[in-house]
Amino acid sequence: MGGTSVANEQSQGQTRLLAVKRGAMAGFPIFLGYLPIAIAYGVLAQQSGLSTFETTMMSVLVFAGAAQFMAANMFAQGAIAIQIIVATFVLNFRHFIMSMSFVNKIREFPMRWKFGLTLGLTDETFAVSSLNGDEAKNQHSKFYFLALILVAYVSWVFGSFLGAILGDALPQTLSDSMGIALYAMFIGLLVPSVKKEWRVGVIAISAMAVNYVLMNVMQMEVGWAIVVSTILASLLGIVIMKEDEA
Repeated sequence: MGGTSVANEQSQGQTRLLAVKRGAMAGFPIFLGYLPIAIAYGVLAQQSGLSTFETTMMSVLVFAGAAQFMAANMFAQGAIAIQIIVATFVLNFRHFIMSMSFVNKIREFPMRWKFGLTLGLTDETFAVSSLNGDEAKNQHSKFYFLALILVAYVSWVFGSFLGAILGDALPQTLSDSMGIALYAMFIGLLVPSVKKEWRVGVIAISAMAVNYVLMNVMQMEVGWAIVVSTILASLLGIVIMKEDEA
């Protein structure tokens, strides 16, 4: 009996290791994609006045690329903490929807696993998890999703730290040029969405117009202008998309 128990434990351990390997392999393309973007964020955050520790800890605690780029830019423009927090909350609100969808796939997992895994969801890890949703039915599938998320998380945190360090070492002209990564990232997110649905372009242009009016006509602070224009554009999006569905 003792030999059988040991054999079962070894078999389960091997199965668990296999799940980790599959998850790591699924997350490796995300690792490669995150690394250069994270480095660009680290350089930008360092230029914005954040220390290496603050830059890295934002990645450790927030783990949201677009929101971190926006936060670093707002910090550079003198926005206060509450403005950055509210803007980040609005921008990342989609994570609530992604988390609910993901939890529906892993409904058999213990609550502590559901809570921990949803904290690591990003657009990319959610997409890969959705494409591999059948993994949730396998034994030790918890370790598959954990490995997938941790590989992406480590890439982002390490890249942020590396970028913050490189920000001091890079030539000034090259370091300044990294600031274009903020705009390139948002354009990269926007263009495919506009090609798929033109109303997204209308919402984006509306947000820019409102932000311009708030800042240049009404002389509103940069941070609050971003928050208000984001909220108003989101409300407009709800109306436009709802009419389309009707």
